[in-house]
Amino acid sequence: MAKIKQNIIILILLSCFGANAQELVIGAEKINEIINSINNKNVAIVANQTSVVKNTHLVDTLTSLNQNIMLIFSPEHGFRGEADAGENIKDGVDTQTGIPILSLHGKHKKPTKESLENIDIIIFDIQDVGARFYTYISTLHYILEAASEQGIQVIVLDRPNPNGHYIDGPILEEKYKSFVGKHPIPIVHGMTIGEYAKMIIGEKWIEQNCNLKIIKMENYNRENIYDLPIKPSPNLPNKKAINLYPSLCLFERTTISIGRGTDYPFQHFGAPFLENNYSFTPVSGEGSKYPKHENKICFGIDLRFQKKILNSINLDWIIECYNKSSEKENFFTLNFDKLAGTDKLRLKIISGMSAEKISETWKEGLVEFQKIREKYLLY
Repeated sequence: MAKIKQNIIILILLSCFGANAQELVIGAEKINEIINSINNKNVAIVANQTSVVKNTHLVDTLTSLNQNIMLIFSPEHGFRGEADAGENIKDGVDTQTGIPILSLHGKHKKPTKESLENIDIIIFDIQDVGARFYTYISTLHYILEAASEQGIQVIVLDRPNPNGHYIDGPILEEKYKSFVGKHPIPIVHGMTIGEYAKMIIGEKWIEQNCNLKIIKMENYNRENIYDLPIKPSPNLPNKKAINLYPSLCLFERTTISIGRGTDYPFQHFGAPFLENNYSFTPVSGEGSKYPKHENKICFGIDLRFQKKILNSINLDWIIECYNKSSEKENFFTLNFDKLAGTDKLRLKIISGMSAEKISETWKEGLVEFQKIREKYLLY
């Protein structure tokens, strides 16, 4: 408890007097501004294991400052971030604070009217990674929608986008909308979570206007590649995996493993039917139950030591694996088109089109998206 109070004092001093001109200050570190916004209000928080500043969870910080934190909403992977991708999250109680936890990745993906009774403000503080199929932006959509319907203010504590240095991929088509893609944006959108919240409201992707406040960062540069202090989900353990994620996640709906069930998820890929000197064997474990090709040797490519930082989606890898597949008719599995946001990517790969030519077909959509995106940029 003494350490928590010490960290809180540091945060309040930073809020009052500012920080070094070169040092990134995230929204959650502006404790003074947060307190002024929520004092004497009943607050719900959308948070997970990334909602931490100076080694102290935001929920612990605010409860220590006698704020009325009534409810925690838990997204995919759970409040403490230990659940497998796609796994249903159960309701419960936070053992540290005794605050009820309601899951937004189980029976309900959108807060119910009943759950928001007596709530004045919802704080959203989750680290995103800038990819359309990373489901925290879908959770953000449902939070804004539910809050707008109940007349509740939403405060987004902005955080850096570790893939904010580029935009790429096909624009999602309406008929492929799902929880892994709700909006007509490219796979990599290049926006912070605060900017994205503005876009959801500004483009009227929810029916009613929402009372939104964004607590901005200081000294953020979207061209910088940020090394996140806490892994945003169990299978994105480091900067390399996060940078490779927009390219390798397409493999999730194919017969290729991206290393779930190994020590290096999203840093290598392979399958039993490929041929190569490099191999790995997926096994079931925490954060990766029943991984693809469990207990089978997968041959493939090791990307851990690749020095190049990706600033576009790499299609060469998935095209090469498709071409080497012994059962091409089964290579793409259920819901690949939802992940891609279109059926055109799959069909172009099958037709033999090159990665360069496929990327060219995205250009017009990306130009139009950038015009829309420009209206909502904060930095």
